[in-house]
Amino acid sequence: MRAVVQRVSSAQVTVIDEEKDTSFVSGQIGSGFVVLVGISSGDTSEDLDYIVNKLVGLRVFEDDDGKMNRSIEEAGGEMLVISQFTLYGDCRKGRRPSFIAAASPETAKPIYETLLKRLESTGIRVASGQFQAQMQVELVNDGPVTLLLDSSKGF
Repeated sequence: MRAVVQRVSSAQVTVIDEEKDTSFVSGQIGSGFVVLVGISSGDTSEDLDYIVNKLVGLRVFEDDDGKMNRSIEEAGGEMLVISQFTLYGDCRKGRRPSFIAAASPETAKPIYETLLKRLESTGIRVASGQFQAQMQVELVNDGPVTLLLDSSKGF
C-alpha cells in the first residue's frame, strides 16, 4: 500500500458525475492531511496496519517551539483520504504507465473502506472521496510538507 501525505491548512474533494453533468463536494477538511492512497494486488492486513499507524503517528505538526513534533491527533487535525490507483503506475518502460501492480477495484474497494473505518476509529475526523469516481482535489499545502509512505518499504 502506498500513500502520498500532504499536510494542509484546508482541502476538499469534488466528485464529478459526467453522465448527469453534476458535481458535489464529497469531503472537506480544515487543518490536517490529504492522503492519496494506492492499493496493490498483494496488500494484506499488515500493509493496512502499517499505513494506519504511520498516518496517525507521523509527527509533522509544529509544537509550541515551532518544531515538527506533534502528531495529527495532538494537533487536532483531520484527514481527507482519496483512493488513487495511479500510485502504482509503473513508468519505467515506454510512455504509457502500466498499472499491473494496482489491485483490481473489487479487491481495492473493501481495503479502502476498511482503511477509512480504521482511521475513524482512532478518533480523528476522516472525510473521503468516492471510490472509482472522477474527482477534483483542492488543497492548500501547509509548509509545504509532502511525504511518501510505502508499506513494502520500497522508498
